[in-house]
Amino acid sequence: MITSTKAIVLSKLKYKDHDLIVKCYTASNGILSFLIRGAFSTKKTKLKPAYFQPLSMLRMEIDIKNNRQLHFIKNVRMEHVYRSLHLEITKSTVAIFLSEILNSTLKEEEPNEGLYAYMETALLWFDTVDKSRIFHHQFLMGLTKYIGVYPEMTNAKAPYFNLEAGKYQEQNSGRHCISGAKLILFNSILGMKFDNHNENTMQDAEKRLLLNMILQYFKLHLQGFKSPKSLPILNQVFN
Repeated sequence: MITSTKAIVLSKLKYKDHDLIVKCYTASNGILSFLIRGAFSTKKTKLKPAYFQPLSMLRMEIDIKNNRQLHFIKNVRMEHVYRSLHLEITKSTVAIFLSEILNSTLKEEEPNEGLYAYMETALLWFDTVDKSRIFHHQFLMGLTKYIGVYPEMTNAKAPYFNLEAGKYQEQNSGRHCISGAKLILFNSILGMKFDNHNENTMQDAEKRLLLNMILQYFKLHLQGFKSPKSLPILNQVFN
């Protein structure tokens, strides 16, 4: 079946000598992987590897076959040309980091209009601002709403939050409970809008601590989740 869809690139992998395997989150079908034959060939091809940078937004005409793991792209063009996301070192590092997390987190081969709209809107905003050193924190916590693991906000004034249970508690029930300064920091990111400038009040050490808590939350709630390989590079760039 030939379908026209918007898509966000999550990963690419060179296959054999000249081919490329690309995984995208598509508006029409959720997660799909594509085989691009001759992407690295010396022959002219309209499906150039440059289209498939981390988190690139594309408009694609795709050929989907049932019971096939790898599909084919008939035509592709840029849906949006980023102004800064792939050019500025901090933003491009964040793009690699987030694409790695999305690649391991998103599994469903079915459309989710809300999730696609969230990703699209967030990335377009990030591309236009001069800087945001906690965008990736905000993006990941916002993502939990669409993958079914957003913290339960009942009893949100309780003195403890259990990262494993995903809820607030009156008592400390184990090593995954946070309280005090850690809880204040964690609470500060919940529901924060992207244009909120509370990041100016955070020290670099607090931003690293907050990111570690978010990644720990993902590990506790998403089976098989591992810290991204790009995390050390992200920390180095932001330090």
